[in-house]
Amino acid sequence: MIGVEKLLKSKMVRLSFIRFVEAVVKEATSSVEEVIKPKHLRLPPLPSPRDILKLYKIQAQRHLSQNFLLDPRLNNKIVTRTGNMAGCYVCEVGPGPGNITRCILQNGAKHVIVVEKDRRFVPALELLADASDNRMKIILGDIMDLNLESILPRNLAREWTLDPPPLYIIGNLPFNISTALIVKWLKHCSKRTGPFIHGRTQLTLTFQKEVAYRMMSQEKQEFRSRLSIMCQHLCFVNHLFTIPGRAFFPKPDVDVCVVKFTPRIKPLINQPFELVEKVVFTLFHHRQKYCLYNIKNLFPLDRLDLVEEMVKKSGVDPEKKSFELYMEDFNALCEVYNDICEKNQGIFEYNYLIHKKLYLKNKSSEDSIVDNNM
Repeated sequence: MIGVEKLLKSKMVRLSFIRFVEAVVKEATSSVEEVIKPKHLRLPPLPSPRDILKLYKIQAQRHLSQNFLLDPRLNNKIVTRTGNMAGCYVCEVGPGPGNITRCILQNGAKHVIVVEKDRRFVPALELLADASDNRMKIILGDIMDLNLESILPRNLAREWTLDPPPLYIIGNLPFNISTALIVKWLKHCSKRTGPFIHGRTQLTLTFQKEVAYRMMSQEKQEFRSRLSIMCQHLCFVNHLFTIPGRAFFPKPDVDVCVVKFTPRIKPLINQPFELVEKVVFTLFHHRQKYCLYNIKNLFPLDRLDLVEEMVKKSGVDPEKKSFELYMEDFNALCEVYNDICEKNQGIFEYNYLIHKKLYLKNKSSEDSIVDNNM
């Protein structure tokens, strides 16, 4: 009997010790969670984005290019790869049912402004706003028409030469506006207006894989394009990761890349945005032609002397194709073109897509009159 009592006593001691350890671990874990995620950053239980779509009977609108990313792990990855949200302001474009918005709030953002065009998502976003402890604001409108200067707090501003401000712009962009929107923001970046009035505001956005590759492509690569030059001369363009199309609902026909833009302190092409855009657009309009062919299209047909001047002063090889040129080549071309425009009135306004046809039409009419008078 004594042996049995000792055995039972030994087991009770071990059990008590195990329970003690479990209690200590539980208390320690709870304390760590409090440090990592304070109570005011935690959201109360809410319907999942998938349940919200069912609850409000919301279906993706094809004309708005809507594709919902419902996997919370991927949504959280977008947020965490963007940067440290703690204490920062975030503007989210096209939140939909709030998939990414939840992750932004849960990662400690001080305040979140969401811009949504589709009013069907307002009830779902209001649920999040009510649960966010006054950290979220909803703006119903089209981001293409919205002036972000007026909705982002001015007290976040930092000098351009310093680190980026505590402000992020994040968006799972509809395919039908993504290129136009980034070009609009690049223009603001060059002028330090819009969201960049606060400093070198960072953007994390989604694009179709092919569009993203165009933005990131280097010289002599397959996807090198106008977009490559416009993005890279103003920003550091980083591919964060790729999301397979099957992760979206409804499933698009392409994969999606998450891309982060950080404005450069000094652009690689130090000329006005409109001039750079015109030169780059013209040089890539006939991508497989030699540079000389495209440079000719920057000037009227009766001013081909300026073509020779531009090639000579820029030092660019006229027999290279546009996608083979380095950023230094585009900088040289833009610099020489700017000098030529300043010395020759009306050159910058010349648009070969319009004026070349008019010139040839008028010349044809003049030749016809001459023939009739002979």
